[in-house]
Amino acid sequence: MNAPTAASVSAPETTPATPDALPARSRLSILAGLTKPRLNVLVLLSVAAGFTLGTPLGPLSEFRWDRLLHVLVGVFFTASGASVLNQVIEMSRDARMPRTANRPLVEGRIGRVEALVFGLVLGLGGMTYLVLASNKVAAGLAGLTMLLYLLVYTPLKHRTELNTLIGAFPGALPTLIGWEAAERLNAQAGTLFAILFLWQLPHFFAIAWIYRKDYAQGGFKMLPVVNPDGKSTGRRAVVYALLLLLIVWTPTTLALTGLAYAIGSVALTLGYVGFALHFAIKRTDASARRLFLYSVLYLFVLLALMILDKVKVSA
Repeated sequence: MNAPTAASVSAPETTPATPDALPARSRLSILAGLTKPRLNVLVLLSVAAGFTLGTPLGPLSEFRWDRLLHVLVGVFFTASGASVLNQVIEMSRDARMPRTANRPLVEGRIGRVEALVFGLVLGLGGMTYLVLASNKVAAGLAGLTMLLYLLVYTPLKHRTELNTLIGAFPGALPTLIGWEAAERLNAQAGTLFAILFLWQLPHFFAIAWIYRKDYAQGGFKMLPVVNPDGKSTGRRAVVYALLLLLIVWTPTTLALTGLAYAIGSVALTLGYVGFALHFAIKRTDASARRLFLYSVLYLFVLLALMILDKVKVSA
């Protein structure tokens, strides 16, 4: 047996605080953390982009900031509720993965029933808010996104490697929520949805490769887990980036944007194809991380270019 150290002798025994014993500020911090606010930034960005692009052409002074705020609030609560409920569903699997083993539910800093109620209140509250402050179609799309994410994508993560492809549907729907809050859905909204749908796939393949060991421990059938050599993951990242290249310029053909966007979007997407191809060849964590970082930058720049070129067209 090892002899006890001075630290181990003198340190008093402690036990983790139970949820009921936590101070109010700590409990609020835990609840806020369950909503994964940083991950919801991309969701809100997609909503704001959809709303802005769906707003009829006109002077900037007539832009409906109040309507945009309402839809962002409603989607924020709905997305937050989905994040909480996802952790409730995947609690046992999160406990097996190093990167999620310190989540509040896993560590017992909040009870599962309390988290379930919190998630339901947020999700249903967000949809109700959208019905009252925006419109029923936007609320219905938010509800559909939540249901697809929780009842289709989440259970498929440990059943088939196709979960990433299926998960891209609820991932792209926030653009339609924003568009519908501004104007009725049309073909222009459809092309925006398609762009966001295809963008996600190389992005998430990169994440899946970086965390493939964690996903394997958690029992998730991500593509790099099912095909450990990474050839399928790299090949599909390239294929979907190429498909994105084929359609990324279509907003210009539908008179949503001008020539500047068409040229810029193709140049940006060629870069996306290049990073995906580099990952497919190297299949290293470093190449996957570069693809991931470029994908995030790509989305911000692409949507900004789309919005700015729409403003230019409408000026």
